[in-house]
Amino acid sequence: MDHDYELEGGQQPSFEHLFSPVQLGPMQLRNRVMMPPHNSAIGNFWGTDEAEATRAIAYLESRAQAGVAWIGGITGRIQNQFIPGFEPSGISAETRGYFRLPYFVDRVQRATETLHAAGAVVTCQMTMIGGFPHAPSPRLSAPVTNQQPHALSTQEIAWFVKEYGYSAGQALQGGLDGIEMHVNHDDLLEWFLSPLTNHRQDAYGGSLENRARFVVEALTAIREAVGDSMAVGIRLNLREEMPGGYGAAEGIEIAQYFESTGLIDFVHSVVGTPWGNPSYIQPHLFDAGQWAGMAGELKRSIDLPVVHTGLINSPEVAERILAAGDADVVGMARAHIADGELLVKAREGRTSEIRPCVGGNECINRRYVDGLPFGCAVNPHTSNEVDGLWPLTRRPRRLLVVGGGPAGLELAGLAAESGHQVEIWESGKELGGQLRIAAKAPKHDRFDLYLDWQENRLSTLGVRVRLDHTATPENVLADGADVVALATGATARRPSIPGADREDVLEIRDVLSGTATPGHRVVIVAQDDHMPPLALADHLSTRGHQVSVIYATNGPAQLLGRYIVGGILGRLDAQDVRLRFMEEVTAISESAVTTRNVYSGVERQLVDFDSVVLACGGEADPTLFEDLQARRDDVHLLGDAFAPRRLVFATRQAYALAKILNDTPSAGAPVGAGPAGSGNRA
Repeated sequence: MDHDYELEGGQQPSFEHLFSPVQLGPMQLRNRVMMPPHNSAIGNFWGTDEAEATRAIAYLESRAQAGVAWIGGITGRIQNQFIPGFEPSGISAETRGYFRLPYFVDRVQRATETLHAAGAVVTCQMTMIGGFPHAPSPRLSAPVTNQQPHALSTQEIAWFVKEYGYSAGQALQGGLDGIEMHVNHDDLLEWFLSPLTNHRQDAYGGSLENRARFVVEALTAIREAVGDSMAVGIRLNLREEMPGGYGAAEGIEIAQYFESTGLIDFVHSVVGTPWGNPSYIQPHLFDAGQWAGMAGELKRSIDLPVVHTGLINSPEVAERILAAGDADVVGMARAHIADGELLVKAREGRTSEIRPCVGGNECINRRYVDGLPFGCAVNPHTSNEVDGLWPLTRRPRRLLVVGGGPAGLELAGLAAESGHQVEIWESGKELGGQLRIAAKAPKHDRFDLYLDWQENRLSTLGVRVRLDHTATPENVLADGADVVALATGATARRPSIPGADREDVLEIRDVLSGTATPGHRVVIVAQDDHMPPLALADHLSTRGHQVSVIYATNGPAQLLGRYIVGGILGRLDAQDVRLRFMEEVTAISESAVTTRNVYSGVERQLVDFDSVVLACGGEADPTLFEDLQARRDDVHLLGDAFAPRRLVFATRQAYALAKILNDTPSAGAPVGAGPAGSGNRA
């Protein structure tokens, strides 16, 4: 397990390396932890809406107050240039640079003053993503996009160099302590460094010195603007993932070259791309700190301090990396999203209380894939720091939560922390609901860690848990709780496909839990837009099954997002899992699975299989809720019992309902309820 890190005799680790100070150029860090930029999904720091900037600063301030030494969360896009009328498009497309905003200095000063008061140093990261629309050559860095870039002229390069210098002067006026050059993850500067994308024949192409010339000129302009008053470093890919890019050995050579210029104070080492396997925001499919050894090779090859970021998801993993000499500073973003008091708890020896990050990447996918507000799957408090501490209720009540899955567990914890008396009834023999079953898939064990944390939380809070206890309208009414919340989950969905109800057609939950065993050749019917069908394919293929997955959509897992989908698709392809798209399953028999192409209408049949497994999500069953809401007040419905969704939806609904319960002014009148006898579907 990623969080296992014990000394002899079961003692807690001392974290002596983690909490030791370190110097990076003129920056003095009180410990070895920095937070890389990630707060754009929490609140738009640069928008005209001051409320969003306030939300982002409050989030960063809470982490600085908890001990983070270095906040790298001031993302700074460089001013772009192109011909009149050209319209860059895509997530990374920008027109006006942040450093050119009329309120840049004032807003940055507001952030730096706040974070300095909390004991942290603050840096900005200068970015200009390649391909939007610029590049060193008319070459692309990845096979997943085909928009051809504009190759920069030497005059345009010189314009950008001046812009880097101007931006550095703005950063200095804003009171920032340092600047990190974004020379990785498809930045324009990485494209110049890379032999994959740089095919120039002039002074900016060819040799390493030439390919690095643009970066060196930009660094020189920055140093001319700030001198030695600010720390200046580069964030560098340890290697490039695409064939034709530079490998780990040349990555070290690149770092050594930049060190030789005397222009930088540190190197921030990372791996991954914005789309591939791995992405630079590595999900739970990878091991914690998996690439730290590569960072260690770099550290042993240069004299500058080395920062390393890469799925460092706990203080134990961070301490291990630092103690091994693989880095001088560790970057931890999602771990601090999951638990803002991570360092406080580590310092006080309360590591078992740290809320674990599950690595599902909802923290970035919700904003950039679903188009929804920020949400952390395991910590609904994150992004709400501006509202202050979670309050005690003005009127404690007795709450009965029916269902011990993610929604019920989070609601019970929040309500108990507010001072309510809480009891959970769970019909199964353990807490966790369907998430316990999902955790049995390969590389999903962090969900078990999260559920174990929830159980410990409820035990500490004194929440009474009754397992193997099925709720009925009669026993719920007889219990007499002030408030009833039904988080009873969803039943397995069997789509209305002829033959889907056959006894030999299995269901994902039964296969993952081990109560059903398919034959060697398995066809998975996928009617789910997220991870479950792919996790099932991984589960079976790692056990030697021959697996085919059939989707009616034109691609797999359309809500999974580019920062996670490459990891699972890479695993499945390596295990020879076959994926079929645009095929709706129309019939299942003992000898054939019939499909219809959703666009052409052409029918096809699969005959080479032994078993069919359905991965078609769940169906809500609101029967108990509908019965109870007709017979009493203060009945609420949440989680999959309302509509099956992902973990993050369940915990956010629990947070919303817990706030309602805290604000309820009087008995029998739930906030937002209709006439007597109705309830909240929160």
